[in-house]
Amino acid sequence: MPTTLINTHSPTNGGGDEKVNLIGLGRAELQARLAADLGLDPKPAKMRTNQLWQWIYGHGVRDFDAMTNIAKTMRAALAERYTIARPELVERQVSTDGTRKYLIRFAPGIEAETVFIPGVGRAGALCVSSQVGCTLNCTFCHTGTQRLVRNLTATEIVAQLMVAKDDIGEWPSSKEDRQLSNIVFMGMGEPLYNLDHVTSAIDIISDNEGISLSRRRITVSTSGIVNQMQALGERTDAMLAISLHATNDELRDELVPINKKWPLKDLLDACRAYPGTSNAKRITFEYVMLDGVNDSDAEARELVRLLKGIPAKINLIPFNPWPGSPYECSSWERIERFADIVNAAGYASPIRTPRGRDIAAACGQLKSQSVKERASSARKRMTAEASV
Repeated sequence: MPTTLINTHSPTNGGGDEKVNLIGLGRAELQARLAADLGLDPKPAKMRTNQLWQWIYGHGVRDFDAMTNIAKTMRAALAERYTIARPELVERQVSTDGTRKYLIRFAPGIEAETVFIPGVGRAGALCVSSQVGCTLNCTFCHTGTQRLVRNLTATEIVAQLMVAKDDIGEWPSSKEDRQLSNIVFMGMGEPLYNLDHVTSAIDIISDNEGISLSRRRITVSTSGIVNQMQALGERTDAMLAISLHATNDELRDELVPINKKWPLKDLLDACRAYPGTSNAKRITFEYVMLDGVNDSDAEARELVRLLKGIPAKINLIPFNPWPGSPYECSSWERIERFADIVNAAGYASPIRTPRGRDIAAACGQLKSQSVKERASSARKRMTAEASV
């Protein structure tokens, strides 16, 4: 049976809304703030920035008093103005396959889910959210049925990683023997609708003196926000994934409605122009397998034709069912046949093993169970109040 743990972290600001959370500030912004708030000259401000950076992102400390190479008077001054508190971990669930799902509350009514998947990438991958909710309404995705609340800030994006590292006990952030080796922006929301904060978060996550994850191990997935793809590549040098799922505009208009604004030709042209793309830096195309919808031999061959000339890997994703969904997952035999056609054309096409289904942590399921449970609780409360 999966295990669940409730309410294990303190709230985000940890004791004062007026305090600025240093998590999520870039180096330049952090140095400028220290200079302005504490009256430090440029050289000592830079030194303090380096110290703070290493303690926050290298060692994962949660209290300024733990920063032993900083004088007590300076620690007190920092604690008076700033915080490095984590957001509130509302719920932690562990799947029978080892996947961990975290429901994180950043502020009242502002919650998102994050999933740690061991045994993915070099060691393990963290699937992070970039928005609370989503606007894209992809018809196969339960996450997309939930309204957009707002973008997440760089602080809130980086905090998801820190919460996960707290839970798996991965501080200090050693490059060797790490459990969390990859980041995928494949959680709630469309990252390219929040590019500024996603870029800032990637800069922090990849900094060599802190968490130090290679940009080649950071993947940003988009449903096809074509006018932001070039900027994503230029600003982040991250790996690109495309949520594709169809080989013709008519079907993709239905499955991924943003296709009506940027159809397949525009999307694939933007992929061909994505900065740095090569056989060593391939674009990943995600293709959810829907029974009788997009899984025929003809569609496999058309997928190969569409991607001609693009250094690509194709991830075949068995559909993860959710209540009320109009789709069924393709049979395993059909998925394997589809993969065989793509492989024969020279493209790697791994079939993604569903992970965390028993805790609604699989692809397209994020936050659905928590929303359902809160709605159920609300209905029970209203029924009880009506009976009084």
